[in-house]
Amino acid sequence: MENEIKKLLEDVKNGSISIDDALLRLKAQPFEDIGYAKVDFHRRARQGAAEIIYGESKTPEQIIGIINSMLKNNQKRILITRLSDEKAELIKKDFDLEYFSDAKIGIIGGFPEAENSKKIVIATGGTSDIPVAEEAALTASFLGNDVTRLYDVGVAGLHRLLSHFDEIMNAKVIIAIAGMEGALASVIGGLADCPVIAVPTSVGYGSSFEGLSALLSMLNSCASGVSVVNIDNGFGAGYLANMIVK
Repeated sequence: MENEIKKLLEDVKNGSISIDDALLRLKAQPFEDIGYAKVDFHRRARQGAAEIIYGESKTPEQIIGIINSMLKNNQKRILITRLSDEKAELIKKDFDLEYFSDAKIGIIGGFPEAENSKKIVIATGGTSDIPVAEEAALTASFLGNDVTRLYDVGVAGLHRLLSHFDEIMNAKVIIAIAGMEGALASVIGGLADCPVIAVPTSVGYGSSFEGLSALLSMLNSCASGVSVVNIDNGFGAGYLANMIVK
């Protein structure tokens, strides 16, 4: 995603905006204090992606207030993560919200077209990992990436993964999502020539310790080029994959 300050300077150079108008934009308040939140409007300029709302533990009223602040300050597309069904229904009364219940994600303003042809591949060990995978996939798509989903390709049936060898080898980044023993990330890491982001999930029986076993397996991967995010952190994986691609 193009840095907004660079774009502003290019607009000054080609005459599409005056120096004074550009200066006013740069002087604009970088955040708005709405009491319970300080909404950051310069994050896109600093990091290439606008602020994203973490919905868990926020009340619907707080989320609505943050959305209003963002829209008022020309943030046209908004991503809300960890959003419950009940909160989504309340927010829909005020905004045109597209809600993805499996991933617990809400989106205002839709998805952009993919900004490049570099693929982010998202693979899961099993069907039970799909909610976390969808959080990653929707985050990466919202940030302007071309995403390929490879679901239920875990090591219990390795031929399922190998049938997608072309997609694996053509990926720019791969997000490997698995619970149980978390072996999928190491297997993919041993095949792919691109960075692999491992996401442990809390899927598994008692001794999986709600994802801790998968987390430790992924941290101890013998495959080079595998990095690990926190348990069930599909959002973090999708965001990091976007930064690698861009």
